[in-house]
Amino acid sequence: MRIDLHAHSNASDGTDTPAELVAAAVAAGLDVVALTDHDTVAGHAEAAEAVHGLPAGTRLTLVPGAELSCTVDGISMHLLAYLFDPAEPGFAQERELVRTDRFRRGRAVVERCRALGADISWEQVERIAGAGSVGRPHIASALVEAGVVATVSDAFTPQWLANGGRADVRKHETDPVEAVRLVRAAGGVPVFAHPGAVKRGRTVSDQVIADLAAAGLAALEVDHVDHDEPAREHLRGLAAELGLLTTGSSDYHGGRKTVRLGEHTTDPAVYEALLAQATGAKPIGG
Repeated sequence: MRIDLHAHSNASDGTDTPAELVAAAVAAGLDVVALTDHDTVAGHAEAAEAVHGLPAGTRLTLVPGAELSCTVDGISMHLLAYLFDPAEPGFAQERELVRTDRFRRGRAVVERCRALGADISWEQVERIAGAGSVGRPHIASALVEAGVVATVSDAFTPQWLANGGRADVRKHETDPVEAVRLVRAAGGVPVFAHPGAVKRGRTVSDQVIADLAAAGLAALEVDHVDHDEPAREHLRGLAAELGLLTTGSSDYHGGRKTVRLGEHTTDPAVYEALLAQATGAKPIGG
């Protein structure tokens, strides 16, 4: 089985529609794909419909999820949440709070970019985002369109959009221990996304990860494009020490990033262990 547990659609900052993501997963030879848009479940229904509409003999399992924006000690981090009940009130309210604050933050980042000499506009960013939840990748795409930087990745530097960068503005982000609690209360399974991605900015300490494990964290996303081999070895050792599972995922964003769907995958036995912990929702199709 080929299992990719981290992918985005244009419901957040990917470029594929949820239906196109499903088609891309089939084309990539995946057996399982998770839809994990930032702080939203807006793409779930379309993705589920696409899975149900696949031709006879084509099998794909969709894992509904989300990627949550969190912060601890001034450090941003992301928590993947799988198979939670999207209607559970506490978790739904927190996702809405984070999602709506993205717009305030997005406008403020655009204004900072303009003050730094970038000829971009909020209307341009909204056009790029479409129906998706506005995020920094959309602003990065606007910077590319304006010729300020060559690629989206080039925008995520201290000169522009990196955490703590010249144009960065903080947004509402959930305390990760509280996020783990909310995901578990909604019947979901929490996994720490790319915990060793130092190229994105500061990363949390091993003690923070230990605290999350004590709070109910299920796994660390280890095999990820932003982790080099020493980081992966360290995270595997830490996971073993803390009794956590380890996953692998592409963090696919369509054409916005160069990573391929299915570039990194999760072991089937780990996938089954994650499923066994979920009570809020079930995978779709398959």
